[in-house]
Amino acid sequence: MQCRYACQSTEHAMARRQFLGTLAAGTLAAGSNLVGGLSFLTQPLAASELAKQQKRVIVFNMHGGLSQFESWDPKPGTPTGGPFRAISTSVPGTQVCELLPETAKQMHRLAIVRSIDTSEDDHGKGAYMMFTGRRQTPAGDFPRIGAVAAKALAPDNNGLPGHIQITPGGGGRTNDSAYLGPKYAGVVMGNGQPPQNSSRPDIVTQSADDQRNALRRAANERFLSRRRTAMTDAYAYSYEQAQQLMARREVFDVTKESEQDQARYGKHDFGRHCLLARRLLENGVSFVQVSHSNYDTHNENFIFHLEQLGEFDTPFATLVGDLADRGMLESTLVVVMSEFGRTPNINHIYGRDHWGKSWSVLLGGSRIVPGAVYGKTNANGTEVTDGKVDHAHMFHTYLQAVGVDTTKSFDVDGRPIPIADPASHPIKELLA
Repeated sequence: MQCRYACQSTEHAMARRQFLGTLAAGTLAAGSNLVGGLSFLTQPLAASELAKQQKRVIVFNMHGGLSQFESWDPKPGTPTGGPFRAISTSVPGTQVCELLPETAKQMHRLAIVRSIDTSEDDHGKGAYMMFTGRRQTPAGDFPRIGAVAAKALAPDNNGLPGHIQITPGGGGRTNDSAYLGPKYAGVVMGNGQPPQNSSRPDIVTQSADDQRNALRRAANERFLSRRRTAMTDAYAYSYEQAQQLMARREVFDVTKESEQDQARYGKHDFGRHCLLARRLLENGVSFVQVSHSNYDTHNENFIFHLEQLGEFDTPFATLVGDLADRGMLESTLVVVMSEFGRTPNINHIYGRDHWGKSWSVLLGGSRIVPGAVYGKTNANGTEVTDGKVDHAHMFHTYLQAVGVDTTKSFDVDGRPIPIADPASHPIKELLA
């Protein structure tokens, strides 16, 4: 069915921006000692070792604004509750909406924050706050959580990008790393396809490609011995990283997974994207973001959530179960968030509008206390009555959960910039 969204925001009037440049040119990084090659990137850690050691983050971006009433904070039988029931979960006393029966079985591995108040109802500003932990101002830009996680967590011996986004639509590179630089910007896998320009053209033989790269490296060595700068190092690094990514291009091919696993996740786009996310995490990618949209349900909210969460529930629950069964959940943070929630009031076209005053986020894994429920809203879900938190608290909590000390700063050209808002703090009750 079609929906003509009432908010008419630029986020929904325009397609995802496509950023210029090839994969090689977009992977610039200040590699101060890298000239000839990146041979140290050719030995990634085995998946079993990654499961024990490497910290990872996977974020599900429920783009548009997931309704807390139809997900993590149901209010059945109230004027604001809508038509759906609440169902029991694997955590005694904790209920979620009946649209999430498979996720309900995994709640003993997850936690809910039901007391978020960002007081922001704009799509762009709300998303910026939730992904950076800061309010958007003209004074400066902050890196999104994917860029921060890639810088803080990505191993040096993995040729894959540390920050990958899987989304419907086209691929490319983002500009979401701010002062951390393009090395940590997101690589977008449009519709789960491999990164752009990551395969050798058929008309170029392997031998010819090897000769070209040998000539390039020799020219780099000669040039850099006399005129070396941070920018020339960055270009050299970008080409070498692209070579390593091309060598591991099979990692991005979800058809390499078993038929059984493909069937368990579902062969629709979102199921395929979740299985791809698991594959990337197993191969050492530190941050994966999976987009599921569009939850901007200004009309027919209940029909849309019935369809959307029906698609989301089984693949997401399967992924959580797989991460646990493979020993990865202890080192992998899982987050399900959006830019805000939906209004308690149901409008005249059976929709819910934007609501930033009392909504929910699901998270789990790593240091998050399994089965926890933090915060509370009143009977009709119109306001937070206990444990009020905001975007900054959540940002601290996410990073602290994977071992990042958010009281520290990044050194940017000799200037310390706090990793997270220094005026805020993590939700300590959620951290084991």
